[in-house]
Amino acid sequence: MTTSAANSAPSERINHGRRVIVAWLVLSVIATPIVALVLGPSLPPGNGSSQGTEQVFDNTWLTATSTPIICLLLVFFVYALSQFRHRGGELVDGPPLRNDARIQVWWIAITSATVLMLASFGTYELLQTGSGGGQGPKALVVPKGPKMEVQVIAQQWEFTYRYPGYGGVETPTLVLPANTLVEFHVTSLDAIHSFWAYQLGVKADANPGVDNVAFVTTKGPRSFEVRCAELCGLWHGYMFNYGRVVPESQFASWIKGQQAAFAPVAKYLPKYSTTYLPDPQRRAG
Repeated sequence: MTTSAANSAPSERINHGRRVIVAWLVLSVIATPIVALVLGPSLPPGNGSSQGTEQVFDNTWLTATSTPIICLLLVFFVYALSQFRHRGGELVDGPPLRNDARIQVWWIAITSATVLMLASFGTYELLQTGSGGGQGPKALVVPKGPKMEVQVIAQQWEFTYRYPGYGGVETPTLVLPANTLVEFHVTSLDAIHSFWAYQLGVKADANPGVDNVAFVTTKGPRSFEVRCAELCGLWHGYMFNYGRVVPESQFASWIKGQQAAFAPVAKYLPKYSTTYLPDPQRRAG
């Protein structure tokens, strides 16, 4: 800091503080509604499910809350760089700056309140909805209402899906009925994988020997991507496929067709279980 800046009179320092506060308030009033109303609705993962919509709301709320803090940092940096720069002449150190107890108290109080508020909000939302994340074999948050079970089986390097309510038929494609609460049971046959249906807002680790439960409530018909979100071996990048949410009548017709198509090999499938013990000699590394 230059001598002129360091030796500023008290009134000058007060003016600097007022200018920063006024600029911060103006920028915050402009930026926060833009973030909340324009940027927020376009945040991921979108509105492909009830959990996805809730995640968009949470992300919007948290981002909007953080906007004034970001604005304060930007205003302070820009103001400091523009006002307290060396403008020629001899450059000497000014007198040492002493701590300001009032600023320290306000900083600790405001940042602590903000962090606690965000943590409380996030915890409440998580307990309300489960947020589409895997909750282990004993889910802490279980949505009310009837559920359709679907098992996600990960292996190097593909996902397959079993429908225990339809005789345990296993299919290479994930198809779900619209407007249905789905209870996913996610597991693995070999390495650690991660089931990520991005547009549905559901993501759950697939661990061998573990039944990881996640919930999602579908909305109207749409397609969605399924990807592995955990590095799982040589062909990890190719471990993805596509799923569909279809009307209930179309789903009933589809699952009936799958049962007929896979009937010849159904006797070779193991009995439905939340986890399986595969032959390691038949798995790729």
